[in-house]
Amino acid sequence: MRLPFGNNSVECAKQILAEIGITDTLNSGATTARRLAESWDNQWLDLLQNDTNNNLYGALTNLGVFFAVGTLLFFMMQWLKDVIHSEYSRPISALVWPFIVVVLLSNAGNGSILSNLTLGVRNFINIVNQQVITTANANQVYQQALNMSVAEEVAGSLLRPCQSLTGEQQTQCLTKASERIDNLWSEYRNLYGDQTWISRLETQVNQIRFGTGIVTENNFNSLLGNTAQTTIKNFLISLQFAFQNLIEATMLLIAALGPLAVGGSLLPVAGKPIFAWITGFLAAGIAKISFNIIAVLTAAVIVNGPAQDPNANPDLMWFIIFLGILAPLLSLILAGLGGMSVFNAISNSSELVRDRI
Repeated sequence: MRLPFGNNSVECAKQILAEIGITDTLNSGATTARRLAESWDNQWLDLLQNDTNNNLYGALTNLGVFFAVGTLLFFMMQWLKDVIHSEYSRPISALVWPFIVVVLLSNAGNGSILSNLTLGVRNFINIVNQQVITTANANQVYQQALNMSVAEEVAGSLLRPCQSLTGEQQTQCLTKASERIDNLWSEYRNLYGDQTWISRLETQVNQIRFGTGIVTENNFNSLLGNTAQTTIKNFLISLQFAFQNLIEATMLLIAALGPLAVGGSLLPVAGKPIFAWITGFLAAGIAKISFNIIAVLTAAVIVNGPAQDPNANPDLMWFIIFLGILAPLLSLILAGLGGMSVFNAISNSSELVRDRI
């Protein structure tokens, strides 16, 4: 796994960003989803496999067993009714559910079959997610698009204090700020090569540094944004990271509730709770994958379009708004539609199997 910056550049960026109030945004990129998943790995293992007799999952498994025992009474009542009033094929096929529940909820202390299956599906989703990111982000377009926007805020925040100065003081201030920003351009070139957007931003900074007279506020705002934009971008970037963590937490919560869904599946109803549980888990995985596809494809539009024009000065606020608000909403909508399709497919398949047994 390659991070957007090397070790030296990370320290340099952190030092600059710490002084202007932006936190570790330069060290983010399309591999964020993978790094977030890795940071949750220990929590998944602790919950689903380590000492499941005494942890939270073990307690929920015991509660699921209690639900199974309680719903078994309703299951037997419906089963006897089918034996009396129906053909034997339906009651015989229905007997498979108690065996499924018993097998899935068997807890040996190092994880039940249900917990191991759940962890396996989660790992498969993460593998697919990382393959999608690696394939679509071969040229690090997501890192470039995000860092392109952040670099404007870094440069603007370092140069803007010089605006209130005049004469020699302003010249010295601009020189010191530009020297620090030059380190940032060097790090970008080491990572992405001599990209057009890096040269464009460097030229904009030099125009302010070597300009004659007093640098006006309009020049700062037109070329490098303003403090309000910095605050908004910082918030929206943090918002997308929060969304990715929310997806991971949601999947973990759904996984923890698996024993309850299995225990309630003996209820004689058409829509089994286990089907809804599977649908919710897969829908969360779809949301994770969809968000990363949307983010990478949108970043590619910027990097392969306006970023290649040396005369363009694109306003990337729309990209940050898209990542922080619109992309999460769109991925949730896609996940909801995909989840409904999965649920209908599972329900129809179970009815077909039941009718043919």
